[in-house]
Amino acid sequence: MISFPNAKINIGLNILHKREDGFHNIESVFYPIAWQDALEACIASSFEFNSSGLDIPGDTKNNLIIKAYKLLEEFIPPKEKVKIHLHKVIPMGAGLGGGSADGAFALKLLNELFKLNLSEELLESMAGKLGSDCPFFIQNKPVFCYDRGIKFKEIDLDLSSYKICVVNPNIHISTAEAYGAITTSLPKNALMDAIKKPIAAWKGIITNDFEEPLAKKYPKIGAIKKQLYTLGACYASMTGSGSTVYGIFDKEIDTKKHFEGLTTWQGQML
Repeated sequence: MISFPNAKINIGLNILHKREDGFHNIESVFYPIAWQDALEACIASSFEFNSSGLDIPGDTKNNLIIKAYKLLEEFIPPKEKVKIHLHKVIPMGAGLGGGSADGAFALKLLNELFKLNLSEELLESMAGKLGSDCPFFIQNKPVFCYDRGIKFKEIDLDLSSYKICVVNPNIHISTAEAYGAITTSLPKNALMDAIKKPIAAWKGIITNDFEEPLAKKYPKIGAIKKQLYTLGACYASMTGSGSTVYGIFDKEIDTKKHFEGLTTWQGQML
């Protein structure tokens, strides 16, 4: 059985304040895009996990797919195990939620493989134990996200007539580094109001609090954003805690010509 965990972008990201539990309250719009990993699982006599594609740094036991399996292990018949293979395509440490998607999709895939019939509500609760972005990928549709990134409100946002160009400058930014660069404050513009405006009006009023300080440290981020606007983007921004920058277009652009040597992906908005 196979599934295809997809990336997401943040349209706006306001860091409101630090919580007593060490997390930060945020507000953002999460929007899924079709840049995908591939995740395959089959029933086996013993547990096995391996991967191909991009090299995944760190200790394998900390991989969210393995943690997802551990969360579901109590529901799986004791004599049944699983073999899981991940083909990694979405860059890591890039603000695209690729690792979070892998963990959440593993929950959904194993739920289907073993016919556990666990509800979306329970899967979202489990995904919250994996990480802040993970619950989003259970329903995987555009939402206004708040709290520490695990509470959502449905929004009426359809960008399916647009194309998106995603550019990763191959700079790995850890969450700790990103949060260390910012100061929290209340946003100048209410995101829920701003997102209802025409996309051409988003520039300057929908912002990512991580972007300015990280662009000062890594000028390539700002240079990519400027280039996307030069090429005709309706809106451009860094996503998540960086370093990936995206542009939303009403036409396709030549990514190889303009972003040679960088990791890029282009496709239709979902």
